[in-house]
Amino acid sequence: MRSMTHDTQRGFTLVEMIVAVALFAVVMLVSVSTLLALVNANRKAHALQSVMNNLNIALDGMVRAARMGTVYHCGASGASAPLASSDCSGGDTVFAFEPYGNIATDQPWVYSYGVDDNGVGRIYKSEEGQVPIAITSPEVSIEELSFYVIGTARGDNTQPKVVVVVKGTAGLAQSYKTTFHIQATAVQRVLDL
Repeated sequence: MRSMTHDTQRGFTLVEMIVAVALFAVVMLVSVSTLLALVNANRKAHALQSVMNNLNIALDGMVRAARMGTVYHCGASGASAPLASSDCSGGDTVFAFEPYGNIATDQPWVYSYGVDDNGVGRIYKSEEGQVPIAITSPEVSIEELSFYVIGTARGDNTQPKVVVVVKGTAGLAQSYKTTFHIQATAVQRVLDL
């Protein structure tokens, strides 16, 4: 019996190899571009979270200090001593109060809205007559800030409180910005009888 030898060692043709490499390249291109987009989105989210954390810390500190303070006053005239309580139900961009344990000076703490040298709206804080310093980062652009104070009159059966309304944008670049609108309330802890 004669053995028949068949050529069983067949390979890929050049055309099949070119098609396979082209398909692999297209799949890899789509995969890599998707991966890069996810990495970029993750970077944006972390940057935005960092900026919003700064704003949250600034507002939290402001509300905590106001809650412990007394003699709430709204308006630019409250930025100087001696401080007298006054309501401001129409809102203002300046809020002053006597901080907790302020025995040494009669100077109030003042929170205000202002625009920095770069044209960015920021929240400023002044402790006991010192020069106001910005407490929000430049990446947080405050467009509107209003303080509403009610219940400061003695015997009105309303505990003094301040409502802070903030509106603005946050982000590092124009394409990464997000708008926000935040409202926070602080009620004076010391009883107002």
